[in-house]
Order: sequence, then C-alpha cells, then structure tokens
Amino acid sequence: MNIKKLIFEGEGVTLDFKKTITRLEKIARTMVSFANNKGGKLLVGVADNGTILGVKSEEEEKYMLTRAATLYCRPIIDPVFEEIYIDDKIVLVADIPASTEKPHYALAEDGKWWVYIRVKDKSVLASKIVVEVLKRANNDEGVLIAYSDHEKALLEYLDKEDRITLKQLSDLLHVGRRRAQRILVDLILSGVLIVHTTEKEEFYTAA
Repeated sequence: MNIKKLIFEGEGVTLDFKKTITRLEKIARTMVSFANNKGGKLLVGVADNGTILGVKSEEEEKYMLTRAATLYCRPIIDPVFEEIYIDDKIVLVADIPASTEKPHYALAEDGKWWVYIRVKDKSVLASKIVVEVLKRANNDEGVLIAYSDHEKALLEYLDKEDRITLKQLSDLLHVGRRRAQRILVDLILSGVLIVHTTEKEEFYTAA
C-alpha cells in the first residue's frame, strides 16, 4: 500500500483521516458510511490536511475502533487493521469492506440508530428512500415494475428536465410522499433512476 500516495489524494468517498479516535459515535458514523457504500479506509495518525502525525499507541486506537465497530454499529462491522511505518511514525489503517448486510446503522448521541452514507468526504444521514434502496438491494427477488400513468408522467418530466426531487414528484403526481417514495425506490432498484445525495439535498435523474 502506497500510503503517501493515498494521503496525497486526500479525503474522499473511500478515505478518511483521523488524528486520533476520541468519540466512538463519530467514528461509527464513518465506518457505517463506508460499509453502506463501496468500502473505505480510515487512516489514524493523519491530520485533516494530510500531515502524518503517527499514533501514540496503535493498540489503544485499535481498541477504540473495535469498540465503535461492535457497540456503535449495527450490524457489527469487522475492520481489517494494518500498521504502516512511515517517516519513523506509525499510521494505523482500518480497512472497512463494502458490506453485504446493508444497511448498517450507527448509534448517535441521541441514543437512536441512524443510517449514514458517504458523500464526497463526509458521512451524511441517509434519506428514507436510500435506506429502503439499501435494504431491498440485498434481496434477490428483483423488482417488477408496472408502468402506470405515474411512472410515465415521471419519465416524461425527466425527458424535459434534468432532475426531480421527492417534493416535486409528489406535486407532479398529486400523491403523498410515501407513494412518491415507493415509486422512486422501485425505479432506482430497477436501474431507471439514479439517486444523487448531497449535504444539502437529494434529487433523482434518469439513468
């Protein structure tokens, strides 16, 4: 593993830097967001700007990460650890694989369990639609789509416009949010739509 090359690329969808592990809730969010996406690596002993600080005790950091993965993540996450010696310092790498048990939930400070996904270099709260997509993407039943007037109206709208939000779809079809959510989930799972999550909003485009 070329650790310097990784650090130079900076934090992103599959990479996160931590000087040290302090708050288990916070690190659980990161691990869950990696597991719910395509996996990722946590580099402990590296500052946000990429400065290599090293860890004082790799065993203590491993203990903290393991506690977060087992007590603050549901289902439990099993990180793979590697110690990298660089410039006379130790960087602890925790590799979080993409999960086959999605969605994973993290225990928050409010005592509730929430699903997080990775958006660029942040772990953000997943919408109900994304949670449902993660749940149903794991089963092998497939999705049977009946193209009703609702689906046709949505696809016609996306022929003219680049994107649509949940509220816009609800207004367009004159249906409640739950019905609009079900339509979006089915079309995402069938590959007709793509979901785009940002820190500020979520929207959907034709695939």
